Amino acid sequence: MRSWTSLSVALCARAVINPRVALDLVALAWSMRRRRWYREPPFLPLPPPEYVRWRMLTAYGDEDAVPSVDDVIRLARWRRDLLRT
Repeated sequence: MRSWTSLSVALCARAVINPRVALDLVALAWSMRRRRWYREPPFLPLPPPEYVRWRMLTAYGDEDAVPSVDDVIRLARWRRDLLRT
């Protein structure tokens, strides 16, 4: 079973190998951050849990789903290409 921790580790490994992927992932993460994240603990620019559950439900049909590494990288590249035009 995959976990969010294992997904994060795998994405970090891919980012170390490919700097372009690293930039895409940072931009994606920044775009999903919670508003006023700097005012509430844990003071990290993380997405709201409700948003993540909704995204997993709409993408995979299950609120508890964990996306694959390739799906996250594909989303990050799609976002980059979409905003470039």
